[in-house]
Amino acid sequence: MREILPFILCGGAGTRLWPLSREAFPKQFHRLTAPQSLFQQTCRRLTGELFGELSILSNYCHRFLIQEQLQEIGLSAGNIVLEPASRNTAAAACIAALMAGRADPEALVLLVPSDHAIGDDASFAESVGQGIFAARQGLLVTFGVQPDCPHTGYGYIETNGREGGVNLALAVKRFVEKPSREAAQTYLDNGRFYWNAGIFLFKAPTLLEQFQTYAPEVLSACRQALNEVTKDLGFRELGKSYERAPAISLDYAIMEQARNIVCVPLSTSWSDVGSWLELWSFLGKDARGNVAKGEGSVILENSKGNYAYSDHACVALIGVENLVVVAMGDAVLVASKDSAEAIKSLVDHLKGNGQDIALQHNRVYRPWGWYQGLNRGDRYQVKCIMVKPGGILSLQSHHHRSEHWVVVRGTLEVTKGEETSLLTENQSTYIAIGERHRLANPGKIPAFLIEVQSGAYLDEDDITRFEDVYHRD
Repeated sequence: MREILPFILCGGAGTRLWPLSREAFPKQFHRLTAPQSLFQQTCRRLTGELFGELSILSNYCHRFLIQEQLQEIGLSAGNIVLEPASRNTAAAACIAALMAGRADPEALVLLVPSDHAIGDDASFAESVGQGIFAARQGLLVTFGVQPDCPHTGYGYIETNGREGGVNLALAVKRFVEKPSREAAQTYLDNGRFYWNAGIFLFKAPTLLEQFQTYAPEVLSACRQALNEVTKDLGFRELGKSYERAPAISLDYAIMEQARNIVCVPLSTSWSDVGSWLELWSFLGKDARGNVAKGEGSVILENSKGNYAYSDHACVALIGVENLVVVAMGDAVLVASKDSAEAIKSLVDHLKGNGQDIALQHNRVYRPWGWYQGLNRGDRYQVKCIMVKPGGILSLQSHHHRSEHWVVVRGTLEVTKGEETSLLTENQSTYIAIGERHRLANPGKIPAFLIEVQSGAYLDEDDITRFEDVYHRD
């Protein structure tokens, strides 16, 4: 067995990158900094000689996204563990330690967020290797980033320098929450403070002892939840006892209280990509400091210091500075870069008003493919549906709407009542209200169809499922 067992924490919502990142499809699954998503980059980073079997902790809603993105890069995970509810990082870390302890008590655990950007994978692995000796000695190893500005969006780690350290690991004096601008400048000038990267290396018994001392209620709930695990479609679902764990961070529960912590400085660039400003800072820029991304066309004239993204439409910026402009099919954000941290409160406001736009994209991903709204009016709705090769929708019916389907690409197998037939391009069919029906793609290329719904009620909860290969409710 290899020396380090990596556990990826994959439950974040990334709301500060709205409207691109939303709860149903958060930032870790987007290709923000490279052709691969942040999650995929993290998985690849943890497949070198140093690392053993990969484990992923996430929530139930993202299970098929995780599976699909792993398949895209030719990787698999030994464990994909699903939380019944989000309980923050303390409970997730406790589950990782319990699982590793049962697999191999002497193995080291590396706890890594799924949604961070790291400049050089080899340098990252080297930094992790520098923490092995200290972790073997029963210390909790955290990884810090040398600050280059008085950042107020990160937590800080104050070290004692080499005094009391172990090899290349620095003794930690204290953890500091996100500081004021003045305090951050003091930390920068001091030279002994590092940004907290939220990455930890430890032996499982070492962390479990800390939970027993400082957060026994988290340990008790997680231990019981792990005993209640059920397996379904290759996923491991934690038991309901997990919901009893207090929703607190690992820093708050353990790291701010433990005395056996050291810090290894990361020797590569790093960003938590926690806001549009952070993303702009991390990416390469043109001669005037602009970043242009997305599948749509972005035009920049006499403008500087901007981040512009379009998923489809043409977006033009003329004579402006330091803006974030993000154009999606159903939402447009225009903000100053300095106000980027306030986007979370905007999303909270949208949620409070019950607006689904805070949670879902116009394109909604499902394990069989996706659907995207094209138009909606009184008693009708038009969608584009993509079914990937081998994808099968549930056998279902609707109480309040009928549906017309027109295949525009590929071949689809259509079940209506007791009959099954194939539809190819330019062929169509009609689904009456209450009729049992199903779509499947038996081909080797994605299949697309246009669906026209008509009826008195058109929302997604008008569905009765009779069979579902993905075991959804």
